[in-house]
Amino acid sequence: MNLPVPFFVGLRYTRARRRNHFVSFISAISILGITVGVWALITVLSVMNGFERELRGRILSVASHVTVSARQGWLLEWPLLNEAVRSQSGVLDAAPYILGQGLVTRGNAVSGVLFRGVEPELELQVSEVLSHLKSGSAGDLKSGSWNIVLGSQLARSLGVGAGDRVTLIAPKGKITPAGLLPRMKRFTVSGVFEMDMYEYDSSLALVHLDDAAKLLEADAGISGLRLVIDDVYAAPLISTQLQKRLGSSVRVSNWTIEHANFFSALKIERRVMFVILFLIITVAAFNIVSTLVMVVTDKRADVAILRTLGLAPLGVMGIFIVQGVVIGFGGTIVGGITGVLTAINIETLVPWVENLFGIEFFPASVYVIVGHAVPRMAGVARRSSRGLAL
Repeated sequence: MNLPVPFFVGLRYTRARRRNHFVSFISAISILGITVGVWALITVLSVMNGFERELRGRILSVASHVTVSARQGWLLEWPLLNEAVRSQSGVLDAAPYILGQGLVTRGNAVSGVLFRGVEPELELQVSEVLSHLKSGSAGDLKSGSWNIVLGSQLARSLGVGAGDRVTLIAPKGKITPAGLLPRMKRFTVSGVFEMDMYEYDSSLALVHLDDAAKLLEADAGISGLRLVIDDVYAAPLISTQLQKRLGSSVRVSNWTIEHANFFSALKIERRVMFVILFLIITVAAFNIVSTLVMVVTDKRADVAILRTLGLAPLGVMGIFIVQGVVIGFGGTIVGGITGVLTAINIETLVPWVENLFGIEFFPASVYVIVGHAVPRMAGVARRSSRGLAL
């Protein structure tokens, strides 16, 4: 009874017990609306942010942070260029690569492939592909061995495993009187990797740098250099500095350019979801207004009595303001706690709900929610606190 009259009466109206439960019911509905809106907002945005962050980390575990390549043809005298690139501030490591497209065949099975010629020891410093081998080892990729490492989905579609032989067909061939003959070479599958990303597992293959150079007749040239930097968000700045330093004879790109459309689509999707969920909360807020109007109508007799006892008009207004604030804050707090708990335990709740209803809400091939996290590269682990660690 030591509380101010408007505050005491407003709290009392939110839990009315006498006569009927009409006021309590409509107050509970208003709180429930705010709770569901805030819960959905926190949960959905948390899932989308975590999905984008994890997907970005997985992409950068295969793709390079910064790429230096020739504008035309092959990049010659790359050892000197490699030394210049490594001396750039922020660059942790660099590795040469040769990139080609072709077909890989095994019997009647044919699949398109993006094959990359690499130096295994250097590739381990800029990529995690060779760290995720299900079979074989990185040391099996030796110069002249004509070994190949396939993605798990690609190997499954071809029906091959370690020790099997496949044929790699490169589009660059020789012109003969019979026409253009593509270059073909038999490779031995020395290993299979799995990155838990269908795009890479189904279309990427690794061979030794020297073998790729012989197949594509690159001689002493390479396609370019793949760089790993200490701060992935500094990639645009570092690529700009390298472009000015190396001149116009080479092209310097980075992951924000090569995957710009993909991440822009994710940002747009997240903004749209935020607007939709915000409108849900707005509707719930309007519901509070309608609730207060109904309460005022229901409490006209009480208001008359309070005015007769000397309560000022502002005091009467304060009663219903207190009730609206309690409903809003109550729903927000409960929804916030529920949303945080849901987001923290999403990897447990999603499989449970899917098993309960027999529906796959988040396909494992698209949404990275369930499963082991991809470990970060040693170089990436040394980045700044703005990095991608979950």
